[in-house]
This record gives sequence, structure tokens and C-alpha cells, in this order.
Amino acid sequence: MTEETQDFGALVELIGKVHDESAAIVNRSVNTTLTLRNWVIGHYIDRYELVGLDRAKYGAGVISALAEALTGRGLTRCDRRELNRYLKFRRAYPQILESATPLLKLGGPRASIGETLSPPLSGSGDHDPSAIGESPSPQFGLSGERLLRSLSFSHFAELLEIEEPLKRAFYEIECIRGGWSVRALQRQIASLYFERSAWSADKELLSQMTHAAVERAEPRLAIRDPYVFEFIGLRAEDALSESQLEAALIRHLHDFLLELGHGFCLEARQKSIVIGSTRGFVDLVFYHRVLKCHVLIDLKIDKFTHENFGQLNTYVNWYRQHMMTEGDNPPIGLLLCTQKDNALVQYATANVANDIFVSKYQVALPTSDELERFLAAKRRELTGGGEV
Repeated sequence: MTEETQDFGALVELIGKVHDESAAIVNRSVNTTLTLRNWVIGHYIDRYELVGLDRAKYGAGVISALAEALTGRGLTRCDRRELNRYLKFRRAYPQILESATPLLKLGGPRASIGETLSPPLSGSGDHDPSAIGESPSPQFGLSGERLLRSLSFSHFAELLEIEEPLKRAFYEIECIRGGWSVRALQRQIASLYFERSAWSADKELLSQMTHAAVERAEPRLAIRDPYVFEFIGLRAEDALSESQLEAALIRHLHDFLLELGHGFCLEARQKSIVIGSTRGFVDLVFYHRVLKCHVLIDLKIDKFTHENFGQLNTYVNWYRQHMMTEGDNPPIGLLLCTQKDNALVQYATANVANDIFVSKYQVALPTSDELERFLAAKRRELTGGGEV
């Protein structure tokens, strides 16, 4: 069908394709730039540890000193843990050097010394593999350009947790082959896909079954990627709302709870919690002055899953361990799930063994029915009665 004879449906389809492709281009561009930035930071740290003029002054404390200096200048994602990750990234993926050369040249003539310290991309030459210890063997490692084109830095962050080079390369290939999102990659690592593949008599059948079940990565900017959003200067709240509908529901829920007058005091929205190497976010955190405890609220525009409930329960446990002070009662979690016009409320009460307190919060907090009616009504109001 030519442009002159296309009907309205074709016009809608054409514009939709343009939008999706444009979003994909933006996604690839931002992610690639961020990934290169992090690799180059790791490269400069690696070089400084080898030939820095005053490196002996800092010794093993160079990463801590650098993190303090960079954070003081307002640079995001440059704390000690992240800088160590960038250094590990550079050493695990030396093949990215060629793509990073334009950024290295920004440092002026001295930056060229880095090229003499980097392994050749072909894997030949006199470079000692033990100097980096984590790089994949040339026979199964992917090119830097292919990796950058296909994976975000959040993918690399997950892959860097895998110490075995062959295993890491396996997930690189499978992730690119299947177009996996970061969540899908995490799930497959956790399900021991590599080990199951090694044990399987029919590896191709297992691969087909796995890829058929895995969610595909969206072409749009990954809105729950804190790396990307901090890099381009957006607020955490902007970055973390799963959708405009969810953001609007959270605002209404916030107002609803404060208007109840039962003692809700707002402490945080999109509260960031770091557990080990994993960063999570709680939509709303209140302190209840009557119950004398924190109330953590997580809203999902989806059906109830045990995974979501387990995640909230983890946050409740974290608050119990790190945020409770003398006189506080154990924290409570509220998981609010909504799909179409249905809603479900689940309470997370990890380590709350006091039956009297449980009965007390059941009176002081809105009931499940109240919250479900509120969510269902607001969802219909925000969507005009339709589905999203």
C-alpha cells in the first residue's frame, strides 16, 4: 500500500511504528552512552592504579578517596561500590576499548596511554589474561560493539556478579539472542538456566522452551532503571513510576490516607532501599503515630503475585532491622494490586508475633474492603471506565 492510498488504520500503524522505533533509538543511545561512560571511568581507575604518579599516597584507599571527591562534585553513581563495579566492568570486558576510544580522547594526549595498557581485541599479542582475571576467552567472547548494541549497563551489572567467564558468556549470548529484559536475565540466572543447560540431554529443546517463556525487552526506555535516569538528570519519582496510571493512583492514595486522620504521617515517596547489590523502591512510606510503626505501601498495576508479596515482605524486614527505634512497633506492609476493575489488598507483617498489636492495626488502618473499593473507583475514574 502506497502513502497516497493508505487508509486510516494504516496511518495509525505507520505512526505507531515510527514512535516505537524512535523510542528504541533513544533507548539504545542513552544506554550505550551510559555504558561507555562507566567503562571509561573503570579504565581510568585501572590505569591510575598501574601508573598514577601519586598512587602510593592513596594505596588501597584510592577508590574510597575517589568516591568522596566525585560525589562532592555532584557526580551520580560514583560511590565506592559503583566505582568498584566500573573497574570490574573494564577488566571483564576489555573488548569495549575500541568503542570507548572517542571518550578516552576527551582526556587529551595522556589518555592515549590507556591504549597501551589494554588487551588487543583479537585476543592475540602479549597481554597477560591473568592481569584482568575475569575476561572471557576469545573463542566465545562477543565483540564490544555487539555487546554495547544489545545490552544496557543494568544487564552488565547483573552479568558482573557471575565470576565464571564461560557462564557469563553463556548468559550474554542467551540474553542477546532472546532480547531479554534485565528482569528476565535475573530470573534465568536465579533459575540456574546455565546449569540446567549443562545437564540437559536436549539443550536446544531447553533453549526453545526457555526463550518461549521469557518476556521480551521493551523497545522503550527502561523506566525502572535508576542508572539511566540518574545519568540523564531525572528525579527518582519520575524514573520509578511504572506508568502514569500508577503514579496518579499513588497520588490519590497518598491524599486518601492523609485525609483519614488516623495518624498517617508521610515519610517518603519512592523510598530507595539497597539490600546487598539490589536496589528496590517502596511507593509510599508512612509513620503511624497511633500504632507507632512504619507502614510501607507498594502498588502494582497487575494481579497479585507471590513474588511481589515476597518483595514487600523483604522491605518490611529491612525496615524492622534498620529503621525501628526504641518504642516502635514492628513495621507493616500493604501490597495493593489492581487489574482491570478488580483490586486486592495483602498485609505483610513479618515478625509481628503480638496478636494484640495485629488486632490494633486492623482497627487503625483502612480495611481491605475500603482500600479495594477506593482503588477500583479511582482506577475507573482515571481511565474513564476503560482498560489500560
